Amino acid sequence: MTEKSTIAAHLEGARRRSLGLLEPLSDADLVAQHSPIMSPLVWDLAHVGNYEELWLLRAVSGARPIHAGLDDIYDAFRHPRPDRPALPLLGPADARRYLVEVRSRVLDVLDGLPALDAGAPPLVADAFVYGMVLQHEHQHDETMLATLQLMAGDGYRPVTPSPPAATPLAAPEVRVSAGPFVMGTDDESWAFDNERPAHVVDLDAFWIDTAPVTNAAYLTFIDAGGYADRRWWTDQGWAWRTGMGAEHPQFWRPDGSSWWRNRFGWVEDLPLDEPVQHVCWHEATAYAAWTGRRLPTEAEWEKAASWPGDGHKRRYPWGDEEPAGLPVTNLGQRHFRPAPVGAYPAGATPGGCHQMLGDVWEWTSSDFEPYPGYRSFPYREYSEVFFGSGYKVLRGGSWATHPTAVRTTFRNWDHPIRRQIFAGFRCARDD
Repeated sequence: MTEKSTIAAHLEGARRRSLGLLEPLSDADLVAQHSPIMSPLVWDLAHVGNYEELWLLRAVSGARPIHAGLDDIYDAFRHPRPDRPALPLLGPADARRYLVEVRSRVLDVLDGLPALDAGAPPLVADAFVYGMVLQHEHQHDETMLATLQLMAGDGYRPVTPSPPAATPLAAPEVRVSAGPFVMGTDDESWAFDNERPAHVVDLDAFWIDTAPVTNAAYLTFIDAGGYADRRWWTDQGWAWRTGMGAEHPQFWRPDGSSWWRNRFGWVEDLPLDEPVQHVCWHEATAYAAWTGRRLPTEAEWEKAASWPGDGHKRRYPWGDEEPAGLPVTNLGQRHFRPAPVGAYPAGATPGGCHQMLGDVWEWTSSDFEPYPGYRSFPYREYSEVFFGSGYKVLRGGSWATHPTAVRTTFRNWDHPIRRQIFAGFRCARDD
């Protein structure tokens, strides 16, 4: 049974994270649209409150809307991101007051509910709807961090500890043996519909990189003329590259024989031992082709991350123990950047794959599609409307992802042209 006090603590922790993230910003920064591909930050702030109201007040208790009209304004499907600045958005102060009002009522409703155990109605069984809302807020925090990365002007950099130093890797690749494994989950109470149901997938043996591709390795592709060589790019990838005039990852800049990057408005030397980030799927695919390899499928990625060969599906690469307080991964804005490759050896899989959770989202070769036996729950717009070849699957979470919102079965997805997200990749090859 999930304790109500635990749920309340999770809700309060997520809200502290959201408000703390935006606390250093002026009201002008919050209401501005810093990129046409992102929302004004104040839209995200009120949107998480509206989503909480929809699910933890109205869906759970049948409450009436708090403020007429907010459902339309904060409907992500009704209003694309470029159009949101023209909406009658709540201002920063009103948005914060709305969050407080919603949360107060949510905690009252939570206190009056019966036990949130497996025998409860599906929406609240094992506190599913609370987990859904928590993960939604954490996901929007990561979205807001991507917006902050695009923001012009003075740098945004909270004080965080430096990551551990890199450690040598035993080998550049890990071999994953042939055979079946269980993909997805039926046991994770807060898993989303697209992670279900668990099903057996039989794979041939393959090799996968021990760690994500580093900035140093990616520089060799650039220096070899990889961006100018049509051979390494798909047709769509080449059209994107030439149309964008792309010559390197987003936020990188050359300076003579060296490189620097812009990280939240601060300029710094490019750290060569960190995983490359801010590359799109087309760039990742081109790099892999240049090396004579490919991106892993999402099934290969999940098997490497969660299936040590003993028949026990692991919730995390290192085991089933939650990462909070453990020196196993770089999640939850711990360092506000990727950690060097090999920095968290205790979080490696038994097979030897490092940093499969945290640091950078990892592009896979797979389209975002439903699993056999998929059922939409509790609403189609979370997963179902995105299925198809227009979206590629990412796995593993980034340094900006909260531990609550990622696991070895978690599936992220985005357009193959997206670069503002904190995404990198690792390569694979056939046996």
